Amino acid sequence: MIRRTALVALLLAPSVPSAAMATSINGHGMMNNWSASDRCAAAAQRQFPDYTPESNAKRDNAMKQCLAQGNLPPRGDLDH
Repeated sequence: MIRRTALVALLLAPSVPSAAMATSINGHGMMNNWSASDRCAAAAQRQFPDYTPESNAKRDNAMKQCLAQGNLPPRGDLDH
């Protein structure tokens, strides 16, 4: 009985609505925005790799400019 239930659950798992939502147009757009934002962060880190206050400020400015150029939402501060 447990094996049969597990088999049915395994076969029904791909048809769960959350899987359908992950492949929607909005889901793809969101993932593309996150990827572009991550590329901005990586580029800013490559430009200013040091952790001095001056480098941190320059890195933040580079990140903000990259996000603005890509029409991406700003990231929140981590200094809370």
